[in-house]
Amino acid sequence: MKLTTRKLCAALTTAAAAGLFATQALAADVTLTLGHVDPAEWQTSKKGAAAKVFKELVEAESGGRIEVNVYPNGQLGGETDLVQSAQDGTLSMAFVSGAFSKVCPEASVLDTPYLFPSAPIAWEVLDGQFGKDLSEHCLSKTGLRTLAYGETGFRNFTNSKRAIKEPKDLDGLKIRVMTVPLFVEMVKAMGGQPTPIAWPEVPSALSTGVVDGQENPVSVIAGNKFYEIQKYITLDGHVYGTDFFVINDDLYQGLPQTDREIVARAAKVAGTVGRAIQQLNSAQGLGELAKNGMEITALTSEQQALFQAAAQPAVIEWLKTQIEPNWIDKALAAVKDASAN
Repeated sequence: MKLTTRKLCAALTTAAAAGLFATQALAADVTLTLGHVDPAEWQTSKKGAAAKVFKELVEAESGGRIEVNVYPNGQLGGETDLVQSAQDGTLSMAFVSGAFSKVCPEASVLDTPYLFPSAPIAWEVLDGQFGKDLSEHCLSKTGLRTLAYGETGFRNFTNSKRAIKEPKDLDGLKIRVMTVPLFVEMVKAMGGQPTPIAWPEVPSALSTGVVDGQENPVSVIAGNKFYEIQKYITLDGHVYGTDFFVINDDLYQGLPQTDREIVARAAKVAGTVGRAIQQLNSAQGLGELAKNGMEITALTSEQQALFQAAAQPAVIEWLKTQIEPNWIDKALAAVKDASAN
């Protein structure tokens, strides 16, 4: 009995030691942290889907040498916090949208009203030479490398007063905009009354009549059930929202070449998946708005041209006071070239 017990103990000790060594052998060489503010659910969240794909691809292709820890839902703060954390290296990577232009103002050129006539044109421009040039420029200013561009969708106007079919229909309407000067200039140029309000206060502002309307992608409008307090939506697509998938470049350059290739490749796939989920959300969201009684106005090309003529020149003149004008020229030329293909 004593001999058997000793043998059992020895076997268990050996097994435990073997398990410890196996765990150490499987431990990741590198741990990347990735933060974003969207939900984690990959079926409905563009950033959630992109983050999941990135994590799965990197961990699989590296054989577990690289571990990716994802922090969704703003667990590590808002987008401005995520950008700052990625810059100082306390966070490896971030998926952010508008906040990126706070550290690289030239990125705001992508918010030029009616710049992109369609999502495929936007993808071609961002994935082409213009996107590479912008990435390199922002890298030099921020220390953050843009590995891929995602999508938050085209922004559209909603309101509770009347259908908006041309710019003059915005006259007198109080429209909630982000606390971003470019959006203030845009709505003002079209005759509306821009009212910057922080996002958490928007539902209350709409319900109480502090503002008459707001502007957001269809997926956001549907997801927040704005159809309960807004009667009209105009699919004018005034701004195409871009996601920036960024990584601290010191960390990136410190990786072996093989690992850099794995991370870069996975990021591009992740950005594409995020775009696909956003497109699906927009299509489903539009059906949700119609089902819940919103009056949907789809503009003709002639009507769209009126909005572009009202907003784009005024915002471009304002942008010229904020960034080097050549970035505006490059963006317009890139869109023209992509549209001609």
